[in-house]
Amino acid sequence: MNQYVTGAEIRRLRENKQLTQEELAAVLHVSSKAVSKWETGKGFPDISLLEPLAKALDLSVIELLAGAKVHNRNRSADMRKGKFYICPICGNVIHASGEALVSCCGITLVPAEPEEPDAAHGIHIETVEDELFVRVAHPMEKTHHLLFLAAVSDDRLQLVRLYPEGNAAARFKLCRIKELYACCNQHGLFRLRL
Repeated sequence: MNQYVTGAEIRRLRENKQLTQEELAAVLHVSSKAVSKWETGKGFPDISLLEPLAKALDLSVIELLAGAKVHNRNRSADMRKGKFYICPICGNVIHASGEALVSCCGITLVPAEPEEPDAAHGIHIETVEDELFVRVAHPMEKTHHLLFLAAVSDDRLQLVRLYPEGNAAARFKLCRIKELYACCNQHGLFRLRL
């Protein structure tokens, strides 16, 4: 059951917090039998209990549903190790500098996997004074367009949101840029390493 917390996960998380079933039940104002039923898979916590249950286990609701705490393993603070999360419903773009659980429009997002640019998504660059001018020969129609262009260096992310019927181009300040990204609403994320 990947879409709802399982009893085995509740038990594991409760034991990690060194709580008894009775102690957890008291915090949630339910019976210890209810906690026992959840942990044995004979029942599930009511949805109204997810937030208090997560709080009692020292997790966010998203972490509770995933069954684990999120730990940022990007200790070197290299922005190139970051991940883009793109909502397929509203087009929201979220960048995390490390591993994250990201949710938008009621769904859990997975990080976009960048591909090498193909002929239809070729990223063209030109240096103009102290800026990098980036363009993509791509349609910018309502049904098929680029969502954003981004430039990533080891210490920063520069992102320009694009909209239908606009230009598929952006200018980025030159500052040790190592990677350029273009995201198509139909074909996904493309990366050009410099």
